[in-house]
Amino acid sequence: MSEGHEIDNLLHEDRHFAPTRDFSAQAIAQPTLYQEAKDNRLEFWANQARYLDWAKPFTEILDWSNPPFAKWFADGELNVSYNCLDRHVEAGNGNRVAVYFEGEPGDSREITYAELTTQVKKAANVLISMGIKAGDRVAIYMPMIPEAVVAMQAVARIGAVHSVIFGGFSAESLSSRIEDAQAKLVITADGGYRKGKASALKPAVDAALSGGRCPSVDNVLVFKRTNQEVGWVEGRDVDFNLAMAEASDEHVAQAFPAEQPLFILYTSGTTGQPKGILHTSGGYLTQASYTHKNVFDLHPETDVYWCTADIGWITGHSYVAYGPLANGASQVIYEGTPETPDWGRWWSIVQKYGVSILYTAPTAIRSFMKMGSQVPNQYNLSTIRVLGSVGEPINPEAWMWYRKVIGGGHAPIVDTWWQTETGAIMISPLPGITSLKPGSAQIPLPGIEVEILDDEGAVLGRNHAGLLAITEPWPSMLRGIWGDPERFVETYWSKFEGVYFAGDGAKWDEDGDLWLLGRVDDVMNVSGHRLSTAEIESALVSHEFVAEAAVVGAKDETTGQAVVAFVILRQNQLEKAGSDADVSKILRDHVTKEIGPIARPRTIMVVAELPKTRSGKIMRRLLRDVAEDRPIGDVTTLADTAVMDIISGKVAAGASD
Repeated sequence: MSEGHEIDNLLHEDRHFAPTRDFSAQAIAQPTLYQEAKDNRLEFWANQARYLDWAKPFTEILDWSNPPFAKWFADGELNVSYNCLDRHVEAGNGNRVAVYFEGEPGDSREITYAELTTQVKKAANVLISMGIKAGDRVAIYMPMIPEAVVAMQAVARIGAVHSVIFGGFSAESLSSRIEDAQAKLVITADGGYRKGKASALKPAVDAALSGGRCPSVDNVLVFKRTNQEVGWVEGRDVDFNLAMAEASDEHVAQAFPAEQPLFILYTSGTTGQPKGILHTSGGYLTQASYTHKNVFDLHPETDVYWCTADIGWITGHSYVAYGPLANGASQVIYEGTPETPDWGRWWSIVQKYGVSILYTAPTAIRSFMKMGSQVPNQYNLSTIRVLGSVGEPINPEAWMWYRKVIGGGHAPIVDTWWQTETGAIMISPLPGITSLKPGSAQIPLPGIEVEILDDEGAVLGRNHAGLLAITEPWPSMLRGIWGDPERFVETYWSKFEGVYFAGDGAKWDEDGDLWLLGRVDDVMNVSGHRLSTAEIESALVSHEFVAEAAVVGAKDETTGQAVVAFVILRQNQLEKAGSDADVSKILRDHVTKEIGPIARPRTIMVVAELPKTRSGKIMRRLLRDVAEDRPIGDVTTLADTAVMDIISGKVAAGASD
């Protein structure tokens, strides 16, 4: 980004919230962490790794002799599942609740660490009886129920490799991922509950394996959650419930090398061909547990933690299935959607279980904002003491609403930046230490080295937008793209030699705090000026009319690209806002005032909903399809596939400005 073609990002925030003395006094993270990491970064990570239980202690911290292929703690041996389960039972905490499960229909269960350990041991024996051994790949395609975590832990326990595939993916997506990983077993369920009804999963597995596809699969293990009728292939399909009932509950966890593959998680590539991101065991568990403990100020004896992410995404891996269990936390798992049976569902769960730490996505927060504070105000949320945000940058107004309405005006917010590829949180404030700034991800965690670079790799100073890069290896880093080392190097390490390029734009502000500007491919070039979608979205949402906004760039003959915005209005502002045309003019003027004429949207579309995945991410590529008047792409990952029909219909009817 040359300075001549750069519009200075105008994200600026004067509001600061210093930690309270009481919070700082009891905080897990202490300021000395930063100094320890600065003095000796590798020894710092070794100390974090030593919080785990190693069957064979490591003597080598990092092998970076063949970059970018890292090895962390390579001569050490451990068992991931033992670290998440058995050791807590052996320490006398077997009666502590590991999982508070809330099913969407209203069923609930409490599962202690002793009970969860027994279930995982039994499941491990089921897998062994089916011929699964260390190194084999197992695909998991399940609803958000405790058995999904049991399956993941059981696969890890025997040294096999899981590939969790999000339950919203189609049969085609499922088939391509199973085939790429050469999975021997698929673990699934008849279905799960979603939006008030039973949603089938097993038929997608049957379709994915039909016609001789995925010949590597020997068996399908089926958990019965909804008891709906599903097809059954004799000799291939196995009843999970029955197999568990018959399995032995004795299983001794075997130690594996720290670099033993733990999981493959597929993420979309720019070519449309999914990338199997590979993570291994020791380094991954080290950073997942370290970040979970310090970023969320976890006190496992008293806290009730809830991460709302699905296990099909990396957040559900690191901050549901592994980090919290490694730390002996009590956590909530909820099966359904936030609006079922009404928009009070999440807050009733917080009230019921006394949730003290809540970790969710900005899109969910903005959806609640849209409904108004009167909904959460009906519930007792006084137990909440730490709030987290993940998935995309959170705009300052949503940050303030989250703190005030959900956090009671006092709970610190940890706005976390990381990726499937990084494995764990990389940039975040630390509660009790950091003076918080709404909308900013703030600073790299102790042990993480980050720079903002220009296109030539030169380090940029404050107030200059550039490319976010990680300059030193970290324990939970991806170890490759499954089966494609060349693509791994080309995708992440070719932009700058020896440096991981995250694909995100960012800048340091005048205080040295970091602001995320979204994906580089979400940066528009309007008349030679580079504009961040996050910046324009933040400007739109700062207006009282707007609950949520998504901005994309569309081809324009005059300017190269033009700004197209999709906005959802706050319910309590609908009457005041007037017609769509009125809203469009007001908001275009507002963006002009906030950023400048160059950022003024060409088109503003008022919509009732935005296309989101079940994890809450806005699918901007679909909005680009609408903005450029081309056929809508694949919608199978959307939480509600009908949303795009409604938006497209509104465009066709000429409702845009």
